[in-house]
Formats: sequence, C-alpha cells, structure tokens
Amino acid sequence: MDSIIMNVWEIAFWGSIAMLVYVYAGYPVFVYLLAQILRRTPCRQNIEPSVSILISAYNEKDVIDATVRNKLAQDYSPEKLEIVVVSDGSTDGTDQRVLDICGEYPGRVRLLRQEPRAGKTSALNMAMKELRGEIVVFADANSMYAEDAIHMLVRNFADPSVGYVTGKMVYVRMQGSAVSEGCSAYMRYENFLREQETSVGSIVGVDGGIDAVRKELFSTMRPDQLPDFVLPLQVATKKYRVVHEPAAVLREPALESGRDEYRMRVRVSLRALWALWDMRHLFNVARYGLFAVQLLSHKLLRYTVFVFLVSAAASNLALLGASTVYQLAFTTQVVLYCLAIWGYLQSRAGVQSRIGYLPYYFLLLNLASAQAFAKFVLGQKQVLWTPRTG
Repeated sequence: MDSIIMNVWEIAFWGSIAMLVYVYAGYPVFVYLLAQILRRTPCRQNIEPSVSILISAYNEKDVIDATVRNKLAQDYSPEKLEIVVVSDGSTDGTDQRVLDICGEYPGRVRLLRQEPRAGKTSALNMAMKELRGEIVVFADANSMYAEDAIHMLVRNFADPSVGYVTGKMVYVRMQGSAVSEGCSAYMRYENFLREQETSVGSIVGVDGGIDAVRKELFSTMRPDQLPDFVLPLQVATKKYRVVHEPAAVLREPALESGRDEYRMRVRVSLRALWALWDMRHLFNVARYGLFAVQLLSHKLLRYTVFVFLVSAAASNLALLGASTVYQLAFTTQVVLYCLAIWGYLQSRAGVQSRIGYLPYYFLLLNLASAQAFAKFVLGQKQVLWTPRTG
C-alpha cells in the first residue's frame, strides 16, 4: 500500500514539473520551431483604408487630452482618420476636455456618452454603429502610440485572410520598481510568443490598447465579456487570422504598486476565464486543430499554473525522505519562494531587487490567477472597474 501511495506522489510531482516546463518553455519552443517551418507572415502592403480610432474612457481627464492629441498626430491622411471617444458616464470633466479638442478639430474628433455607466464592453458595443471607418482601432485612454502605429497596423489588412491585428505593448518603467520590471519582462516574453504564433497562423492573446479589426467582423458582446479576448476569438471562428504587428508600438506606464498590479491581474484573469468558458468550443482539436492547441497551451494552462505549483510543492514534501533528488528539488522550491518574498519586501521598502523581482512577479501572477479562478468557480463576474488601479 505504501508503495502505491509513493507512486501516486511521484506521478503528481513529475507530472506537475512537466506541466510547468511545458507551459513556460516547452510550448514556446514548440511554436518557435513550427514557425520556422510554416513562416505564414501576413502579406503586408502600404494601404490607407478609412480608420476609426475608438477610445473608451471613464474619469480620465488627466490623460485624455494627451491621448487624443497623440492620435491626431499620427502619420496618416487626416481625411481618412477619425477619433471617437466614448465616455462611460465620466464625472470628472473628461467630457469637457474632449469637447474642447472637438472644437479645435471639427469633424476629426467626436464625443459619445454612455449613460448610465455600464462598462467598457457596453461602451464599445454602443459606439460601433456610429463609426465611419472600414477599420476600427481600439485604444486605451492612457495609450501613447508611435507616430506610424496606425500605418503599421492597417498594412496587415492588405492580406485578405487577416481580420484582427494587435500591436506591440511596451511598458515604460517610471521608477524601476520590482513590479514594473517584472511586467516589462513578462511583456517581452509575450511579444516573442505572439511573433511566433503569427508565423504559424493566428495568435490567441492581444493587447487591448492597440488592436484593429475589420468593422464588418465586429460582433456585439455581453457587458461582462472581455473585448480584447472575446472579439479576436470570435474573428478566429470566422476563419480570419489574428496577427501580431511588432512595428506598431504602444507605450504605457507600468504599474509601480504590487497591490495595483495584483488587482488588475485578478480582474483580467477572471474575465479571461469567463471568455474561455464562453468560447470553449474552440478547444475542439478535431475542428480547430493547431489553434485549439495554442489556446489550451498559451491561455488555459497558463491561468491554471497555480494548480501545478501547489501540486509540485505538496507532492515534493511527501517525497522528502524518498531520495536526495526530492530533497534538492524541495530546497530549490523553498529558495525560489524565499526570493519571491524578498522581492516583495524590497518592493515594499522602495528598493529594487535585481535578484527577487522575477520570482516575486511570477508569484504575484499566479496568486492573482488562483483568486480569479476561485471567483470563477463561485460564478462571480466583473463588469466595472476603476482604470489603472485595478
């Protein structure tokens, strides 16, 4: 009986380690190698279709002026570019800031208002029927684009197989905190994955601050759905490609506070889990093939890594007396978690830890995923939130 129990613990331990390695290293290697074979780079050409930039804002008076002017300064024919701000029940003077710019640029900037406040997804649903562009670009209220970002995005639509394009998020580190350093490293990792996934067909994750879609492919979403997750998946179900454009650069300030980052990650993870549930038919490998494998590997397994972390720790503890290998493995885990705690304490003290920031950010992400998963199991959803502070 004892040998059976030991075998179960060993299977749990090695299975958990295998899954952790696959999620963070095995899948990236797999998709990289496949990209070298398929090389499905979009057929990009310099085109200028009519474009509507849609900005959803709630109480963003401090940043909305700079954001709108940044879009007005795009290297794109003015007569083919409109900017529409939809204010989601703002109460801080955001609307007046936008109206002032509307007066300066009549016909180029418009303000729509959603009343009462109903969330970003409802605001996008409402605004879509008011837009004139063939291509709709979704921008955040605090996003700053490189001057050629729109050109870089829309050139992908010269390829008729492309239905959705996302740009490259670059987080600007204001103070160099452990959170901002970890977030920047995480985004570099994500951008690498998206480049490889583009070369194999479609990507399964986008940045909501610099996305573009053919207007005809937009589908109305429920208010609780995450638009920059559900919409690209909907486009993929219509047999169009969702691709990454690394030359379309968006810069946003990284969150400096671990608490703010944690709350934001819980919210995003919770809405992503509900999106995966809503779009669960995409996990049908027989029908969706490689895309189903990508969605499982890049998203579902990533959001459930905390399960493998707990399993690896618990099974390793049970196996401590079995051999030196398990003792070394347990010691390694303890050291990594201690480094994460060290990174957290250093961050709280305002000191940047070059050693601890990655373990700290890794632990933060997975704790946030665990809380989001618990909320998901309990049936909780989140439609409204305060921008930039989670």
